[in-house]
Parts: sequence; C-alpha cells; structure tokens
Amino acid sequence: MNMQKVQKGFTLIELMIVVAIIGILAAIAIPQYQNYVENAKLSAAASTIASMETAMANDYQTNGAFPDAAQLTTEGTNVPIVNNGVVTVTGGTTGVITYTFNAKLSGNDTANPVLIFTATPVAGASTLQWVATQTGLSVSGANYVATKLNGS
Repeated sequence: MNMQKVQKGFTLIELMIVVAIIGILAAIAIPQYQNYVENAKLSAAASTIASMETAMANDYQTNGAFPDAAQLTTEGTNVPIVNNGVVTVTGGTTGVITYTFNAKLSGNDTANPVLIFTATPVAGASTLQWVATQTGLSVSGANYVATKLNGS
C-alpha cells in the first residue's frame, strides 16, 4: 500500500497572505466608504433647504429683498428643524442659508462643519444662482460642495 500524507488545513504562509489581502482591501475601502457617507449627508442637507431657496427667490422677485426666517415662517415656509444640525436664514440684499452640522461628517472634518448657500442677485439677470460654500469639511467634502452643490 502506498500511504501518502494528506494535508489538512492551511499553512501559516497561506493564512498570512489572506490577512494581508484583507488588510489592503480594507485600507482602500474604508476611506471611500467614509467619503460616500459624508457626501450623502451633504446632499441630504442641500435637499432639506431646497424649498427655502425657492421661497427666498420668490420673495426676492416679489419684494426686492430676501426674507429672514420669521418672514419665511409667516409666508408658510418653515425653517426646518433637523436632527444633525442647525439651519439659519439671513435675509436682506443677500440671501444666506446656513446649515451647521452638530458633529463631524467624517474623520477629517472639524468639529462642526458648516454648509452655506448664498444668493446674490446679479444686475440684469433673470434667474438667481445659489452658490454653495463650506468651512470645516474634508477635502472630499469640499470637492463635493464645489462640484455638486453649486448652482442648486
């Protein structure tokens, strides 16, 4: 009879290679996931205040000035109460909607990042363009604001 040794299980080298591959994949995937989460929160903040942008633009066309939060509420557009931040409105010759987050959106943000939407009327223009800016966001978040939220 020919008795051959049958290998059962994995060698230490094989296990180390699998652990190394998992580590490399995790090092790539985790930062990308954090970027997606941050961008989703920024998009949600922008959609939360979209009705306020419309109401402020309508008010500007009608009255020649942007309303403040009290005027918006009187006209039927409430400043939303959000779980993850605070929304403030400034009226006058420039319309400003500020969304201050209560916490970091990703590990690279400052403690309370801020998303700011500003509408400044352009002489002779028939439409208002809202410009989004930010403070305290990561590079990924800042890029998202610059590329996806401007012109909202």
